[in-house]
Formats: sequence, structure tokens, C-alpha cells
Amino acid sequence: MFAQYTAHAGTLKLTAQLAPIEEVRRVRCGLDTRSPDGRWRRVASAGLDVLSRTARFRVEGWDGGRSAEYRVQLTVPLASGPRTFSYVGTIAAEPDRLAPVRAAVFSCNADHGFPDADVVRHVSLHRPDLALFLGDQFYESSGGFGIQTDSVEKAALDMLHKWYMFGWSYREIFRHVPAAFIPDDHDVYHGNIWGEGGRHAPTEEGWGAVAQDQGGYKMPPEWVNAVQVAQTSHLPDPHDPTPVEQGIGVYYTRWDYGGVSFAILEDRKFKSSPSNVMPPEAEVLNGWIQNPDFDARAHRDPPGAELLGRRQMDFLEEWAEDWSGAAYMKVVMSQTNFAAVHSIPRDAMSGAVLPSLPMPTPGTYVDGDKVAADMDSNGWPAAKRDDVLRILRRCSAFHIAGDQHLATVVRHGIDEFGDAGFSFTGPALNNIWPRRWWPPREDRQAPLEEGGPDYTGNFFDGFGNRITVHASANPRATGLQPAIIHDRVTGYGIVTFDKATEQITIECWPRHVDPSRSDARHFEGWPITVHRDTGDGRTPLGHLPTVRVRGLDDAVVEVRTVSGALVYARRIRGAEYTPSVFEPGPHVVRVGDPDRDRWLERTVQERSWGSGSLVFDFTG
Repeated sequence: MFAQYTAHAGTLKLTAQLAPIEEVRRVRCGLDTRSPDGRWRRVASAGLDVLSRTARFRVEGWDGGRSAEYRVQLTVPLASGPRTFSYVGTIAAEPDRLAPVRAAVFSCNADHGFPDADVVRHVSLHRPDLALFLGDQFYESSGGFGIQTDSVEKAALDMLHKWYMFGWSYREIFRHVPAAFIPDDHDVYHGNIWGEGGRHAPTEEGWGAVAQDQGGYKMPPEWVNAVQVAQTSHLPDPHDPTPVEQGIGVYYTRWDYGGVSFAILEDRKFKSSPSNVMPPEAEVLNGWIQNPDFDARAHRDPPGAELLGRRQMDFLEEWAEDWSGAAYMKVVMSQTNFAAVHSIPRDAMSGAVLPSLPMPTPGTYVDGDKVAADMDSNGWPAAKRDDVLRILRRCSAFHIAGDQHLATVVRHGIDEFGDAGFSFTGPALNNIWPRRWWPPREDRQAPLEEGGPDYTGNFFDGFGNRITVHASANPRATGLQPAIIHDRVTGYGIVTFDKATEQITIECWPRHVDPSRSDARHFEGWPITVHRDTGDGRTPLGHLPTVRVRGLDDAVVEVRTVSGALVYARRIRGAEYTPSVFEPGPHVVRVGDPDRDRWLERTVQERSWGSGSLVFDFTG
């Protein structure tokens, strides 16, 4: 049907998605690559995973500096004789050390626009180096049959029918470039999911919010694993492969590619159900507070509430410090954003009204909304959200998310507006839930710029999180048909990581726009370019002496407290860097090459701030 792959640290992993041929005995798949002399050579073989109908290949010692044609071959013993089927593609050469890396960003794919040829045609014109699919690759309604739950086998075939439709639409995007996938709630047949570490969500009282609010997974664990195998088994090996409850596997991991280090998260799997940890008087239903007198901002850290869970927090701590693999930039991928950046009508108690609301005409500001407190977002639990952002700014990480059906660029704040990093939430490919961002004008704490849209600037979200909104692609009445696609601001993102200039450029494109045309336009507010270092927005208290490095190109610089706690780490361009510090007292500056484990360090007393230089000489 199709195949997807990643290459990481000399290991190529490729998953081939097959048709339901599990009843054919002794079927095996082969993975071949074509050598420079034109000959095909078998590099791996694999059997069939029966439930997911996948063949999974692993090739060690892969040379990422070269491109190679690949071929997945499957021989089926038909009654008329054996017949060999092939699927061909390209393992792309990894971008050079300082070459830009261009990522195509997708999420939320209902079937309104199937087979989505316009998306593939327009995305291909950008010539992306990799593709990121951040969740809801399909929905329960995809294909028009609802869902099958009579048995695990029927449910697996039902899932595959939706997954095949996805692959039919988008396989030409990831046939020739690596791709990362993160399943989200609808991929596992949930409207919202609070994974609670993999527990079972009882469905005796129905499949809706009553089951979801108890936390965990409604579908059987072997079926959940089949979804994850189909979508994520080609990712680099999990950071810690220990399954969660019910034996459900994990896939959170690190992917280093082209000088960019990606942390791939599972933000739903460990998250607490708000119904289980919020006070009963909140009257939570499906992540929404039904008591109009309850203030979510007064409950930023409910006892026992988890967001990413301890395991993923430990992973992020380790990843933020580790700049091996010649990483120049750090990027986090997650299912949803670390804030609730949308609004609902003032008298609404949830976002359920959104699909039925009229579309405003261009140039209209919708009054009468309130900022949403949607606990399906990673804005809740707020204190745990702050903990995540503190880790990410230590490595100046950029963040890319899906799920929200509303494209935004937001700079987060923890203690002050703008003291943390940037997030890009991409638009939906096919939008069933047209969220919007029309905050009350009086809620804006400060404008982004004079004359800019009233929905940009500094705001508090529904949980009291500080956010600075730089752009929002609100639904509009475009006059284009079909309206269900074009009025709901569907499209894709292109994010370019320019390591040489340390710039990140965010593009956000409507799906119907041909980007090669001279009159092509992004969604309003894009493109946006930010510097890599804006991932850490803390205001410096002072500066240490300038670091001067000899005998080492583009070294990693760490600033730590004398107790060893990481303040931040960066890979610098060139031989000089002036470190900022944010707290008084002595600091330790550590400079080196993590791939060769060569390090030098100096302790700097506060009296030495702002003067002289620190020479780190690796020539000896």
C-alpha cells in the first residue's frame, strides 16, 4: 500500500503497510536498495505482523550521506502462479551540516477532501526534506462507516480501511523523504483521550464522554498497539520501551536528522483525566468545566495531575542537555499545544457549538466570545505545562503541534509574557472542528504591534497561562467551494530550519493555493521568522565573560550552577559566544564536543561578570 521510514544515528527503519494478506502462508517481504551500478541488493527481510498488516525492516550501518532507491517486494502464491508486487521510493540523503532543513507539517485529516491531490501537488512544490504528521491521520467517520468494535479483528480491518485512505492520499509526500507520525485521540477512536498511563477506560455505559472521562483507552490494548505499529514502528527506537498499563507500547523518542534534533512526545498517553483530579464542584465533562462559578485559574496544579508523566519529563531533561549528533537546533513534536488558544461564545460551556456557528466575512472581528478553558489542550494542568516549558527553554527548543484545527504561532510565557519559547500549531488538512480565536478585546494585556489584528498580542488563556499570539488563521467565509474545506482554513505548514543563520521560518498555506504562483498568499500573519535563541525568552540579569574557543568548530556551550544544574546549553556558530545568566552567584561554563566527549570547564565568580574573556583551547 505504502511505506514510511526514518534514518537516525546510522539506523534505517522502514515500515511497509500491506493489504490484508495474512491468510497467505509463508509470506515474507524483502527490502532492496539499488547500488550505484544499478543492481538491486537485498538489505533486510521481514515477516508479516498479522493485526497491523505491516512488514518492519531495520538496516544497521546506514550511510545517511547518500541517497538510495529502495524497493519493497512481496511475492504472493496465486492460483495462477507466484506474482511479485513492488513498491518503490527513495531514501533521501540527509541534508548537509549547515544546509537548511525544510519540514512539511500536517494534522487532522478528515475525508472531506479525499483523495487530497491538491495538497500533495502543492506541498511537493516546496520540496520538503521531511514530513511531520502530528495526529488524527483519520477520524471515526472516515470512509463513511463509523467504527467497528464487535471484535479486535473487525476493528483492525476497520482501522486499516481508514489508514489506507490516508496513505492513498498522502503517500507521494513521504515516498521519497523521511516522515514522523504521532497518533492522536481519533486515531484510537476517542473524541478526547486522557491516557492515564495506559489504563482501561470502561465502556459499559457507552463510548462517549462518560467512558473517556474515566481516563485510559476504550479500545483493546492489542488493537491500540496495532495502530501504533502501523503509524510509529518506523520511528527511531523508543527512549524507554517499557510498556505502560495493559501492555500498551510506547514510542516517545529522539530523532536526529540533518542537524536538527527532534523530541517526539506522546502527550496524551500519560495525561490525567481532569474528571479524576479536579475538585468535584468543577463538574467536568469531556474536559470542560460545567460549573460557571468555578475558576480554573485558581487550580493550576490539582493534586495528582500529570501532563507528560515522569518518564517523558526525564526524557526531555536528558534530551535538552544532549547536543550530540551535530545537532544545531532542537525541536519538540507533540499532539497538541501547551496552551488553550481558542475562544467560544460567552454563554457556551464547551466547544461543541463550534461546527454550527456562522462563518464571519473577511475583515470582521467576532465579538461576544470568551477565552476557552479546554483541558484537552496541554495548557492544563497549568503548573505541569510550566515545568515542560522550563525544560524546553534550556535548549531553546522550537515546538510544533497539531490537534487544534486552528493554525497559530504563539510565544509562551511562564513568569512573564514571552519568557519561554515559540510554538507553531499547524492547520487541519480537513477540518471537522473549526476552532477560532476571537478573544475579548479588553482581555488583551498588550498589543503585538501597533495596528496589528486585535487577536494578536499578550493574553492569558483560560487557565491563566501567559501567551503572546503572533498569528491565528481564523475561519472565514471565503466564497470558495466546497465551503466545508475552504472556509475552515485547511492547509499545511512549512517550517524551515536554517542552521547557518540560526533562523526558523514558519509558513502556513491554504490547501487550495498554488505556492508557485506570483500571487500566492499565506494565511494572514505568515510567514514568520524567529531566531533560534528566541526559544529562551528569559531576561538576562547579566553576562559572563565572552567564551573564545580554539581548535573546535561550532562547540557546545553549557552554563550550569555550581551545584551542576543546567541553566542552558547551546551549540554555537563560530568561535565566540557571550553567555547570559539569570540568577546571581557563580556559574560554571562547560565547552566541548559531546560526540568525542571532549570538554573543558571554568567557574566564573559574580565579580567577573561582563569583563574579559574565557579561552577554551582544544588545540593541544
